[in-house]
Amino acid sequence: MEIILTKDVAKLGYKDDIVTVKNGYANNFLIPQGYAVMATPGMKKMRAENLKQRAFKEEKIKQDAEELAAKLNGLVVKIAAKAGTSGKIFGSVNTIQISDALKEQHNIDIDRKKITIPGEAVKEIGHHKAKIDLHREVKAEIELDVYAE
Repeated sequence: MEIILTKDVAKLGYKDDIVTVKNGYANNFLIPQGYAVMATPGMKKMRAENLKQRAFKEEKIKQDAEELAAKLNGLVVKIAAKAGTSGKIFGSVNTIQISDALKEQHNIDIDRKKITIPGEAVKEIGHHKAKIDLHREVKAEIELDVYAE
């Protein structure tokens, strides 16, 4: 079934993308939750008109995202965590802590939902990397320096 996404959906697509999904996923989850609408010919025309009107605004948003990515790439964020003598952290470092540390240390406000930690969660002291999805075409990578409190 073809649908038009009304919001960004992780691992599926971005707003206004036309994607094909199974009927049950569309009818039972995406459409009732407001994440998508059926891709009828009328909705496709409406989407094309909306995209045309929004094109110049998107360029500005993309430029802002690229500027922010230039600031973020290679940035080192220090995060304190309680750890044992072997270097294992009690718990783990999550995206909320990374977002808060970016705000405190570098005065950059990033939504925690845009931050991903490759692989498993950070559970050891040391240097790690995190990826930030600023725009559908613009991504940044920061370094995490996790140390014991």
